[in-house]
Amino acid sequence: MNTLIWILQGLIAFVFMFSGINKTYFDEKTLVQKGQTGVEGLNKWFIKFIGTCEILGSVALILPLLINKWVILTPIAAICLGFIMIPAAYIHKKRKEPKNVIVNIAILIVCTIIIYFRM
Repeated sequence: MNTLIWILQGLIAFVFMFSGINKTYFDEKTLVQKGQTGVEGLNKWFIKFIGTCEILGSVALILPLLINKWVILTPIAAICLGFIMIPAAYIHKKRKEPKNVIVNIAILIVCTIIIYFRM
């Protein structure tokens, strides 16, 4: 089971690292063209803030358990990243993007699994 949780953590860390780097590097128009439609209409600083949170969260999902220090940060990171999915799903629902809502819910479920097994 531990191996499965590590795989899920790696997958979620990769997803959020990729998304976070994109949000901190690209502008809103480019992000929307790349398929990250949830940022459309958000303030530039807020997009960068979300991206930074996603990067930090992805590091906190892996690093504490890897170095065996501050391991409580891993479930806390999963809580925070899962929480990001709630307004993201709401935004996509408002924009009538059901596939993106399903992805947000799936990520939230995986984060919940990580929280459960890492607490």
